[in-house]
This record gives sequence, C-alpha cells and structure tokens, in this order.
Amino acid sequence: MQIKRHIALLTALVLLFVLFGCSAGGKDKDVELNRYSRTSFDLFDTVTVLTGFDVSKEVFDEKADQLLQILEQYHQLYDIYHDYDGINNLKTVNDNAGLRPVPVDERIMDLLEYSIEMYSLTQGMTNIAMGGVLSVWHTYRDAGADDPENAVLPEQQELESAAQHMDISSIIIDRDAGTVYLSDPQMRLDVGSIAKGYATEMAAKAAQEMGWNHLAFSVGGNVRTIGTKADGSPWTAGIQNPDLGAHDATICRVALTDLSLVTSGSYQRYYTVDGVRYHHIIHPKTLRPENYFVSVSIICKDGGMADALSTAVFNMSYDQGRALVEELDDVEAAWIDAEGTIRYTDGFASLLIEEES
Repeated sequence: MQIKRHIALLTALVLLFVLFGCSAGGKDKDVELNRYSRTSFDLFDTVTVLTGFDVSKEVFDEKADQLLQILEQYHQLYDIYHDYDGINNLKTVNDNAGLRPVPVDERIMDLLEYSIEMYSLTQGMTNIAMGGVLSVWHTYRDAGADDPENAVLPEQQELESAAQHMDISSIIIDRDAGTVYLSDPQMRLDVGSIAKGYATEMAAKAAQEMGWNHLAFSVGGNVRTIGTKADGSPWTAGIQNPDLGAHDATICRVALTDLSLVTSGSYQRYYTVDGVRYHHIIHPKTLRPENYFVSVSIICKDGGMADALSTAVFNMSYDQGRALVEELDDVEAAWIDAEGTIRYTDGFASLLIEEES
C-alpha cells in the first residue's frame, strides 16, 4: 500500500507542475508581479501545491505560510485517523459515538452541515455516514496490497451489517451547545468524499481575504483558482489520463478562472483480487465499487460541491449523472469510460484548451 501511495503522490506532483506551469511574470495595475510556488507533502496525506503571482518572494511566502497553516488546521480537524493535542476532531467524534456529545470547533459543524446538504442534493450518493462500510473495504484493501496472493473481497453480509449504521440522521449537531453527537454507537464518519474540496474552498476564501488576486492551488488534485494569471490569461489545469502507461500525462486541459476542478477516478487507489481491480470509491447502495467510468471530473465555483459531486456522479449511470449536473447552475462535468471515450457537458467543452499541433 505504501508503494502505491508513493506512486500516487509522485503522479500528482508531476501533474501539478503540468497544471500550473505558466509565464514567469506579468503586470497588475502597473505593478510588476512575478510567479512563485510552494509545495507541501504534509496535508491530507497528499501533495499540496500553491502557485501565484506577487510583488516579491517574501510577500508570496508570507501569504503561503498563512494559507498552509489554515489548511493544516482543517487537516487536523477533519482527520478520522489521528489524535492531536488539545483538539477534538472527527476521530474524537467517532470515538465517542453513542457515548456523549463532543464539543467541537465550528468548522467541524460547518463541514457536517454542508455534507448533509450534499447528501440531500445527490440523493444519498455522497454519504459521510458510511464510514463503517468504507472501513471494511479499507481493511481488505490494505491486507490485499500487503499480501496480493491472498487478497480477498469482503463478504456481502459483512458489508450489509456495517450498512445498518449509515443513517445520516444519526448525526446530531447542536449549534447552541457547540457539540456533535453520533446517536448510533456503531456509526463512523468518513469525510473523504468532501473534506479536501471543502477545506480547499475555505482556504480560497481566506486567500481572497488576504488580498491574493492571482493564485492557483491544488490539494491532492482538488484544484481551485483565484482570478487569472498576472497577464490576465486564465489558469490551465489538466485532466489526468486514466491510462497511466500512456505517453501523455493528461488527456485534456481546461481554462479556469475563479473555478474549482475535482476528479474522482478508479486508477490510483485499488487492489487486485483474482486479476480484477477493485477501486476505493464505494457505491452507497450496492456497497461495492462500480465501474460505470474510470474518472469523472466536475468544474464549478465551489470546491466542496465539486468534490461531493465528483464522487456522486462517478457512482451514477451517465444519464443519471448528466441529469443531476444539468439541474444545477454553473456545474459542468466530464466522463471517461473504460474504453477511453470522453463525454462533456457543453459548458465543460467550452473550457477545453486546444493543443497546439
């Protein structure tokens, strides 16, 4: 599992240099701006890259430090695996399921309320309450990666037993008391389908309050742009080629100005049983990985919504997913299937950048 994680991180880092490669400088209201970047490997167990334009490296670094500190706070609050001194995070909430309400930071309540909204919007296809089911798959995936010859699948009965404890109404948020309580003792939260995108969006709002006008950043492939490059041209981001053996790292590129781009794919986190790959995106109804597509990409203004929708639409048929996307304002999508066929909404197609021949 560690080897696959390192491969995924390296792939992400290579792609981020492709995504945010841009001109060295530009002008903004007659002020000379230069391009700088910062990379971190410490947040959300992935690669974070900030690329922006500013008046000096010192000014850029000061803002970058603040932004990375904000992202680190979200990382610790939304972590379901680790404890941190003096912090009640989502692991604390899970550990106290059925025992007591947990006093939490307002940012945890904000995420949970937003996640409940996304559950309703996606008709249950993005469900942070299915942590028990995801934990079963995580255990089998880790064991299979460590010992491929003896890799096996979870029994359906084990999955269905865990699924008895994913009723999102068991998340009790008390704003007045400042607490979160899981009324089902066996419920476990897993915010992997939304937390990075939501934290990225919150960080973008903070960056704008700092006065950052020309910034593109990615948290594990969750891309968010603020404004344009300093010369007024849009930022560009690539959609990863699901065929990791292909010559081109990206299958297409899009122009982004004040937009988020999130892709959910089956090609990085998986394990193999009897020659068949089983990826990590679990359908909340079948409780198993589905293979409608190898990747789904969402572009919209809000990074949290883009993250939630990319997971939900990945688990829908093309007709169902397209119907959902087209019901929403300013949301665009791209689907890539196992044969390499790409389908776009009209708005997504309009953002495509033609490659020079």
